[in-house]
Amino acid sequence: MTSHDTLPSRRDARDATEAERPRRRRPRQTVFGALVALLAELLIIAGAGTGLYVVWTAWWTDVVAVNEQNELVKTLEQPETKQAVGTEHRDDAPVLSEPPGMSTVFGTMQIPRFGADYTRPIGEGTDREQVLNTIGLGHYQDTAMPGAEGNFAVAGHRVTYGKPLNQIAEMQDGDSIVVRVTDAEQDFDVWYVYKVTDSQIVTPDKIETIAPVPNQPGVEPTADDRWLTLTACHPMWSAAERYIVHAKMDYWMQASDGTPKELSETAK
Repeated sequence: MTSHDTLPSRRDARDATEAERPRRRRPRQTVFGALVALLAELLIIAGAGTGLYVVWTAWWTDVVAVNEQNELVKTLEQPETKQAVGTEHRDDAPVLSEPPGMSTVFGTMQIPRFGADYTRPIGEGTDREQVLNTIGLGHYQDTAMPGAEGNFAVAGHRVTYGKPLNQIAEMQDGDSIVVRVTDAEQDFDVWYVYKVTDSQIVTPDKIETIAPVPNQPGVEPTADDRWLTLTACHPMWSAAERYIVHAKMDYWMQASDGTPKELSETAK
């Protein structure tokens, strides 16, 4: 037997040293630690779900609502009007009776400031589910109808469900708001052109903004008081306040006579 056979090798020494070292034990996960880990995973899942919900409300509801609102415009069967500008009337305008039923679609609104392709239906009432989330623009019941003395007041969303009044804060004094009211059964088809006079931000309880004479509750409207008021939540994604735009009727025109110049200019 040689000396090489009797002496321990370096590997033997390393193995012996490692054998003498106490083995580290893996820490046991406590019940509290397991709960914390589970909670963290649930928060991650919840965060992902919240993100998907925001995408759904901000994008998908717009896609669906705009398609539905375009179909509602078609149901009015508004015939194509002449490209020529018709006669502008500034006397007493013909007025359609207020629809008796909630969500009845009776007209459309076009706002050149919002683009040449902006045409949205107007329904009766301001119920969120029956009108604002589906039709888009809702007429405050018991306020004036288009063309009548008083205040034709309309509400709409700034975000989600087609967001028909998304750009309301961009409107400027002098901007046009064009309303077309159509009832084929009564052979009624009239344009009403309003011009923006002012805007304001108020709390939801300031209902005098939609009074017959805006911000003058109790005052009886005269022939010179043919108003339109747009209302939408403010700021974006909040219902803390209301963004208000007031407009006054400039003139009316029979749809069979032609198209208001404000829309003809936008089309160019």
